[in-house]
Amino acid sequence: MTGLDTAIAKLLREVTERAILPRFRNLAEGEVEDKGGNDPVTVADKDSEHMLAEGLARIMPGLAVVGEEAAHADPQVLEGLKGDCWIIDPIDGTRNFAAGKPPFGILLAMASGGEAHTGWIYDCLSGRLCVAQKGKGAFVNGERITARVTGETSPVAAISLLFMDEAKRESVKEHIAPHYRLVDIPYCAAEQYPRLALGTNDVSIFERTLAWDHAAGALWLNEAGGKAARPDGTAYRVDEWERKGLIGAASPALWDGMAERLSALAA
Repeated sequence: MTGLDTAIAKLLREVTERAILPRFRNLAEGEVEDKGGNDPVTVADKDSEHMLAEGLARIMPGLAVVGEEAAHADPQVLEGLKGDCWIIDPIDGTRNFAAGKPPFGILLAMASGGEAHTGWIYDCLSGRLCVAQKGKGAFVNGERITARVTGETSPVAAISLLFMDEAKRESVKEHIAPHYRLVDIPYCAAEQYPRLALGTNDVSIFERTLAWDHAAGALWLNEAGGKAARPDGTAYRVDEWERKGLIGAASPALWDGMAERLSALAA
């Protein structure tokens, strides 16, 4: 790992141990709120983001920080995604964390000019750390990995219907789902992206594509030799925060198959 990776890994462990795990299955009444649209936030999310932002400022002073909770409080924070910035999801999988169950993790990325170039995905319970830097490959706990498919006859798909409108949801169920073996989504991108590269899932559809959920994961999956891109084939950019739709797959061929089916729905 690079010196930066080592510093980030230390910070992620410290934040997990001090701000996140002490409140796992230990949230008091009033420490969970709904930001709207069944989107929970806990006191651990807020404390984690604060600690991460402070730690990142020490590691690289002066770089803008775009955190999920800060952006919720002040949408102007999103403008930072257009330049050089850190991108923080302080607890990815808050729905699970608040319910006292895994998976959940921390997602962290660095971006320049709307493109993520470095990313970290940390599993708070297992300590698994996925790292990627653009053009330099994908790693799990320091070992370089190559994305692998499940090998099942019907590809394994985790399709998030949560943020689709009703019409698209029904079309996906009718015309796309029958071609795959569907499995439950983990409600946690910090788990879903590793599943796509490590032989658990073959393909996934994401409707909502906010930067803190996908910057690190999309980069890591692409660096592993899988493919994450918009359904029209264009690259995922962190500064397109209102744009919807993203396909992740364990191989370019699996990505192509899903993209073709989605395109037929829109025809």
